[in-house]
Amino acid sequence: MNEAPAEIAPTGADLICKALHREGVEVLFGHPGGAILPFYDALHRDGRLRHVLTRHELGAAHAADGYARATGRVGVCVSTSGPGATNLVTGLATAMMDSVPVVAITGQVARSVMGTEAFQETDILGVTAPVTKYGMLADDPERLPEVIAEAFRLARTGRPGPVLVDVPKDVQNQRVTTWSVPSESADGGTDSSDGGRKESPAMAEVLDRAAAMLNAAERPVLMVGRGVLLADVVPAVRRLAEWAELPVVTSLLGLDGFPARHPLALGLPGMHGTPRANSAIQEADLVLGLGIRFDDRVIGRAKDFAHQARIVHFEIDPTVVGRTVRADHCVLGDLAVTLPGLIRRVRPRTRPKWLARLKGWDREAEAGRPVPSRDGPLCARDAIRAMAARVSQSRSIVVTDVGQHQMWLAQELPDVEPGAHLTSGGLGTMGYALPAGIGAAVARPDREVWVIAGDGGFQMNIQEMATVVQERLRLRIAVVNNGFLGMVRQWQELFYDRRYSASEISGPDFVALAEAYGIPGIAVGSSGELDDALSFASGRPGPVLVDLRVAREENVYPMVPSGAALHEFVTAREAAS
Repeated sequence: MNEAPAEIAPTGADLICKALHREGVEVLFGHPGGAILPFYDALHRDGRLRHVLTRHELGAAHAADGYARATGRVGVCVSTSGPGATNLVTGLATAMMDSVPVVAITGQVARSVMGTEAFQETDILGVTAPVTKYGMLADDPERLPEVIAEAFRLARTGRPGPVLVDVPKDVQNQRVTTWSVPSESADGGTDSSDGGRKESPAMAEVLDRAAAMLNAAERPVLMVGRGVLLADVVPAVRRLAEWAELPVVTSLLGLDGFPARHPLALGLPGMHGTPRANSAIQEADLVLGLGIRFDDRVIGRAKDFAHQARIVHFEIDPTVVGRTVRADHCVLGDLAVTLPGLIRRVRPRTRPKWLARLKGWDREAEAGRPVPSRDGPLCARDAIRAMAARVSQSRSIVVTDVGQHQMWLAQELPDVEPGAHLTSGGLGTMGYALPAGIGAAVARPDREVWVIAGDGGFQMNIQEMATVVQERLRLRIAVVNNGFLGMVRQWQELFYDRRYSASEISGPDFVALAEAYGIPGIAVGSSGELDDALSFASGRPGPVLVDLRVAREENVYPMVPSGAALHEFVTAREAAS
């Protein structure tokens, strides 16, 4: 227990600041309001925590998410009660679906008026219960350090995710003469457990069986998800793939978990996956899933997914196993333990027939690949292919919004480092890219950060350009501008006889608007202008916006139609015939 004389005793808000320091927090993203003002006053007294003022609380949640993904650390966002707290919900749901460690601190009305429909009172714990790992009402000032420590422990352990701490205003204001301080673990956090990192006899038996199944397989496929990044086992995945000659499929959130140009890389699976990735899954005799949820957009028609294969699933969250596809064998635990254990048991193999079959799919895929245009109107795929090449060459971080541009980038992105590809996968949140890019740029000032968004999604959080300028962030913003909600329009074209209902969208002159915020901009309308515009963007010392005025009706292929199996994909060449 710590004690202080009453005249100099810290407030509850001061204790929150102390607890954040103990967790190694350096940056907060938020927006103040009445119920959280005591904490903001404590931030002023403290003077050591950097606060980034976003223009909307949703921007704060996405920025904390981007910060967490770019660093592997817990991101922190702050809001007031009522509408401030409810504005965090979509950001927390985004983090929950994609296993991102975030702690949200919300102000609440004073304890004496809770439950009376006081001004800006909302049961935010009830509202966010389905979209957070846990929520806590911090109603005891003396326990505030423990509560904050527990929130961080929950956010980062097991399958990571968002945790919300709701703090009544009077708790923040109250002077505290005695308070408890949690014990500190070796990694600087407060989790004193060993994380279950020792291989038990039961685990050894489970790994023996997994290895035996892999050793016996003739046509195995390794499916890599975001779990390999969270467990920090990317090098181990590559060792396993090369040791046993395993072709590798990478999910949308696992793209940076295996080098795209590696000879064993097959690319993205699922609805807009590569033909070779989807075909390999459907012809495999064993699918080994590492830290992947087998999302519905990945598996296609569930009953026909990998219908010739046995499925071995390595996963930390038991609720995921068997939820969408059968698991013939499951290895539950931290990949930091289970994957090395598997590698020790796997025999080296060469698979010439299987790899020759994959090479055939490579040739088929290249034959159907769109050829970049050299002149004429700007095609979105050409623009994104050029940006993807620059991202890879400059070791940049790239943050995408949701829609056609997201899929094109996933298909075109060359090798990037772990933590360098940020996107909303599970929830598919439009408006994610710009504020998440802010979080990434704050987290990694040593890296160039590219934000790529469609004109629809960009307008959902366009106000955060003011945050970019205020924080003097070196952000490169590319707006893929086709005057449509592109993916909605594509579905309406293909499945609704081109009835473009509410999918055509107007917008401002993005260059003029960026310049109004103080951000230089450049518009690109033809292929011949593209390279110079991207060079202009890369060379700027501060933020810049590129308005890519692309063809209005361009589709993303390959595509597995909704309800179809993975091998029933449609290529661009087939769609045009």
